[in-house]
Amino acid sequence: MSSTASPTTPATTTSTPAPPSAIAYARELRKTYGDGDTAVHALAGVDVEFRRGELTAIMGPSGSGKSTLMHCMAGLDRPTSGTVVVDGDEVSRMNERRLTKLRRTRLGFVFQAFNLVPTLTALENITLPLDIARRPVDRAHLDAVVAAVGLQDRLHHKPSELSGGQQQRVACARALVSRPAVVFADEPTGNLDSASSAEVLGFLRRSVTELGQTIVMVTHDPTAASYAHRVLFLADGLLVGELLDPTPASVLDALAAAAQSAADRSAVSRSTAAQHTAAQHTAAQHSAARSGR
Repeated sequence: MSSTASPTTPATTTSTPAPPSAIAYARELRKTYGDGDTAVHALAGVDVEFRRGELTAIMGPSGSGKSTLMHCMAGLDRPTSGTVVVDGDEVSRMNERRLTKLRRTRLGFVFQAFNLVPTLTALENITLPLDIARRPVDRAHLDAVVAAVGLQDRLHHKPSELSGGQQQRVACARALVSRPAVVFADEPTGNLDSASSAEVLGFLRRSVTELGQTIVMVTHDPTAASYAHRVLFLADGLLVGELLDPTPASVLDALAAAAQSAADRSAVSRSTAAQHTAAQHTAAQHSAARSGR
């Protein structure tokens, strides 16, 4: 396994359309909280594509913008500016009614919390999105998802009777049963031990290879990221690198390089700001001197 791009090389931003292989993409995506001197630029012009039939991991330090990127891509948060397209539709221009329909019918979600209904069985939790949308259950696809998740003998158990790993696998199956265009997973193994994490990550990878699913996963765990086909690295609201065919070791190296790149940019920014302040101070002194003549 090897990397094909340096995580320290900034991604270029363009307005070109995504290639046919992209099921979702963003162009010049920006998200700013607040304004003026206190504004926080969670996303500072991200240009990114997510390829159909791949598991893509998004990594970066706390505050890098990785969760904000996922939320904007999934229609859970609105960007300040820029374009988001998922499955051929421009999500960034949708009203709330259309966003709700999109999330209900064409997207799947897996979160760190399992969010299972405690009074329902595993099977009932899995089919709940279809029941809410009043859509018929595709029995063949349901059987394929259940087989992939490996819970055939736990379908009639309630969440309290399942381990943490089994509960998260139920949550994953629930996200997949409606055949979504994209599944967005936010720290799906954050509440699991290493063995349960491996079970869930193995299932997510199999859902891509066996079911043709597209998954975008935010994670801070290099081992989790190593299950992906591709890892994207964010820092300071920017896409700063990409890694193909990752291993835990190569992910760690790339994270270190991305952190150094962010530190270098911060140092340059501080230096530029200091020079600007000094120039303003000098100009003010000259102006005062001229006024005193």
